[in-house]
Amino acid sequence: MEKIIDEKQQGNSLVMEPKTENKRKLFIESYGCQMNFSDSEIVASILSKEGYNTTQQLEEADLVLVNTCSIREKAEQTVRKRLEKYNAVKRTNPNMKVGVLGCMAERLKSKFLEEEKIVDLVVGPDAYKDLPNLINEVEEGRNAVNVILSKEETYGDISPVRLQTNGVSAFVSITRGCDNMCTFCVVPFTRGRERSRDPQSIIEEVNDLATKEYKEITLLGQNVDSYLWYGGGLKKDFKDATPMQKATATNFAALLKMVAEAQPKMRIRFSTSNPQDMTLDVIEVMAAHRNICNYIHLPVQSGSDKMLKKMNRLHTREEYFSLIDNIKKIIPDCGISHDIITGFPTETEEDHQDTISLMKYVKYDFGFMFAYSERPGTMAARKFEDDIPEETKKRRLSEIVALQQEHSKYRTEQFLGKTVEVLIEKASKKSDAHWSGRNTQNTVVVFPKENYKVGDFVNVKVNDCTSATLIGEAVGYSENN
Repeated sequence: MEKIIDEKQQGNSLVMEPKTENKRKLFIESYGCQMNFSDSEIVASILSKEGYNTTQQLEEADLVLVNTCSIREKAEQTVRKRLEKYNAVKRTNPNMKVGVLGCMAERLKSKFLEEEKIVDLVVGPDAYKDLPNLINEVEEGRNAVNVILSKEETYGDISPVRLQTNGVSAFVSITRGCDNMCTFCVVPFTRGRERSRDPQSIIEEVNDLATKEYKEITLLGQNVDSYLWYGGGLKKDFKDATPMQKATATNFAALLKMVAEAQPKMRIRFSTSNPQDMTLDVIEVMAAHRNICNYIHLPVQSGSDKMLKKMNRLHTREEYFSLIDNIKKIIPDCGISHDIITGFPTETEEDHQDTISLMKYVKYDFGFMFAYSERPGTMAARKFEDDIPEETKKRRLSEIVALQQEHSKYRTEQFLGKTVEVLIEKASKKSDAHWSGRNTQNTVVVFPKENYKVGDFVNVKVNDCTSATLIGEAVGYSENN
C-alpha cells in the first residue's frame, strides 16, 4: 500500500507557471498517494504543450481533471462528491469538459461513463500520453476511454511541471506498478506490474531540480525497494536477462547512492518501502550519506502472523522485528512510520493484541491507520467475507490510534533540548510569525521566522513539543546552506 497524503493536503487544485501563448485553462485536483500528485505534474506537462495553463478557479476551466484513488471506499466517495460539484458548475459552463484520471479510472473503466453522466473521458495511470488524442475525441462529441496498462516505464522522457510547488521539495518517480499482490490492495490491478526507470534519466531530473534550487527530493514508487534497472522490461522478467544485463543491473541501494552522490547538498527521501524487499545495503547506504534522511516509511499492516499470511504479506512478525532491529542498530536515530489495517476478515482479539504488542515494540514516530475497507476485484473481496462488525473495527482502530498518539509524543519528547537541522518549507499554519519545516526524521518543526527564508537549512534548538510537532528557536544556519 502506498503512503497516503494527509487528508488536509488532498484535493488541492494544482497550478503551474502560465505560458502567455496558452489560451485554454486546466483545473486539476489530486487525491490519494504521492504518486498521484506526481502523475498530475506529468499530466500538466503534457497538456501545457497542448495549449493549457492551469487555474485554481474551477468556474473558468475549459478542462477539469480529477486524479483519483481507489485504496479505500472513502476515497472513491470523495471523488464522486467532487463530480457533483463539477456538475453544478458545468450547468453554467456547458462547454467545460470533465475527465477522471488515476486508479479509480483504471478500476471502473467505461463503467464510469455510465455511472457519472458528467464524465467525458476516463484515463488510466499509464495512458496520459494519449490525453491530447482523447481530448480531441471529446471535442468532436464522443466520450473517450484509455485504461491500457503498460509494460514499460511510461513517463521517463517527460519533464514534469512542478505544480503548487514551494520551490523547495519535489517528487521524482523511479518505479511504477507493484507485483506483491497483497490480498487487500487494488494497486496491482490499477497500476500494473513493476517496472523501473532508467537511472540516468532519474539523475538528470535530480540534477535539473538542483539547478532550479530545489533542496529536497523524494524518490517515489509503489515499492521503491523493488527498483531494478537492467536495460528495460518488467522486474518479473529479470530471470531471462542476459548475463551482462544481470552483472550491470542497478538495484535500489545503488540508485540511492548515485542520487546522493550526484547532489550531496540536496536532501534525499524515498517512499514507499516494503519490509520483504528492504535489504541491509539500503540501510547502509543511508547511514553512509548525510544527505539521505534518517526516515523510513515501513508499512506492516498487522502484527499477527495469521493476518499477515492472509493478507499475502511476504514477511513474518519476527522478520519485521529483525529489520527494525537492524535499522536501529545501523541508524540509531532513524524515524520510522507505518501503515496498519485493523478489522481484516477473521481478525480476532488475539490478532489485534499482536498488532498492539508490535507497536509497543517499535514505538513508531507516526503512522497511517485504517479500518479494513473491502475493495472490489481484490483477492480478499473474492475469497474472504468482510465479517468483522463495524463497531469492532472502529473500537480497534481507536485503540491503535490512541497508542500511536502516545508513541508519537514519546518520540517527539526525545528531541527536547536537542538541536535539529530543519529545511524551511512554508509559514506555519497556526502563526504567520513562525516557519514550518521538517527535520531528517520527517517530524514537523516550527520556530520564529526572524530573518530566515523558505529553502534555508537552519539549526533549531527544540524547547517544547506536541505529539506531532517540535517547537523551538533557530540558533543559526546549518552547514548544508
